Amino acid sequence: MLKIALAVVQIVLLAACSQRAGDRTGIDPSILSEVNRIRAIDNHAHPVRFVSSGEPDREFDALPVDNMEPASDPLQLRPDDSALLEAWRALWNYPYRDTTPQHIGAWKEHKQRIAQQHADDYPAWILDRVGIDVMFANRVHLGRSIQPPRFQWVPYVDALLFPLDNSRLAAKNSDRNAFFTDEDAVRAQYLKDAGLDAPPKTLDDYLRTVVTPALERHKQGGAIAEKFEIAYLRPFGFDQVERPAAEKVYSTFVNGKNAPADDEYKLLQDYLFRFILSACGRLGMAVHIHTAAGAGSYFDVRGANPLLLEPLFNDPDLRKTKFVLVHGGWPFTREITALLVKPNVYLDYSMQPLLLTAPTLGQTLREWLEWVPEKILFGTDAYPYSDALGWEESAWLAAKRGREALASALTKMMRDGEISRERALELAGMVLRENARKLYGF
Repeated sequence: MLKIALAVVQIVLLAACSQRAGDRTGIDPSILSEVNRIRAIDNHAHPVRFVSSGEPDREFDALPVDNMEPASDPLQLRPDDSALLEAWRALWNYPYRDTTPQHIGAWKEHKQRIAQQHADDYPAWILDRVGIDVMFANRVHLGRSIQPPRFQWVPYVDALLFPLDNSRLAAKNSDRNAFFTDEDAVRAQYLKDAGLDAPPKTLDDYLRTVVTPALERHKQGGAIAEKFEIAYLRPFGFDQVERPAAEKVYSTFVNGKNAPADDEYKLLQDYLFRFILSACGRLGMAVHIHTAAGAGSYFDVRGANPLLLEPLFNDPDLRKTKFVLVHGGWPFTREITALLVKPNVYLDYSMQPLLLTAPTLGQTLREWLEWVPEKILFGTDAYPYSDALGWEESAWLAAKRGREALASALTKMMRDGEISRERALELAGMVLRENARKLYGF
């Protein structure tokens, strides 16, 4: 009788402990288990291809952010964050209790040996470890180890917006100088692909021989979307510009003898932006736009407000173009919610799991799911930030925390009587997988 009484007490205590844990995390364990079981489609990431020797892979971004002036790192991106230690233990059986540079360096050889063992299968092996079925690779080019079907290509097209002398724009600050150096190199490649060593003399020839063929080559090469990092280069706000005004700017400054003033150059950029958006709609490629506070201390957060893009979404000539607002507009996460009613607007929450705790992100996801749930996409923003936080560790961290945030949102909606458990599981599948399948026609 005493044993039975003690057993009952133990069960009650365990239940109480479980309830307290649930109250702390806000997550129903059974919901989280189902969320973790779904093999996700990652709408935005920067995977690095396997390199056995030689030059390291630098094509994971058209604008790498590892050579910028110092900025104050968010807490969860700092090397002493406990979650980073958890990622190293999960991926590499890391034996230490901290992530000091000495210990990371000592164990880096172990990580490299694992990569060598898997060779070209290494990136896909990482996806399996993280629970990702398909990752959208934002890269200048794919690589031998970054290939379909596990990796889908999203190339960059910002360089096509800046065909003239960019020295005035580059002089804004040191970060912009580095970025326009990178963009000029990408533009030179586009010109080389067109058989040119300088931009054509007329805007018509530039559109016909450089811009349109570049987009068509991307489509033929398997690209499912085109990526704009434009917020790193100039503020949002793209006016409707008539062709003659754009032609005048182009023909005046294409000789490269001087750089256009900012307001003049903006006319050409705005025209080219809308031209590319329209072409993407015609070619059946989505348009991905970075919409969030970005890296670096010079980033213009105000200029990245996604509401500044609304005229594009309202343009009848662009309704065939599908826009994906990458990173979900943070910190403008409430404002961006209203844009989901536009028939051609979607968003992902990549990057946010790397910056925010699961409960904080979960509240944002709840607001989105209560609005237009079929247009919310999972994403990691996996990126090679440092030796300690490579694309592998950031993928693991973002996937784990992003799933927890989703489970937190669904749990609270379910407990508040908004949705049933069945609907919660349906929404989990939509966000992690099904919404992307429908959007991209997988």
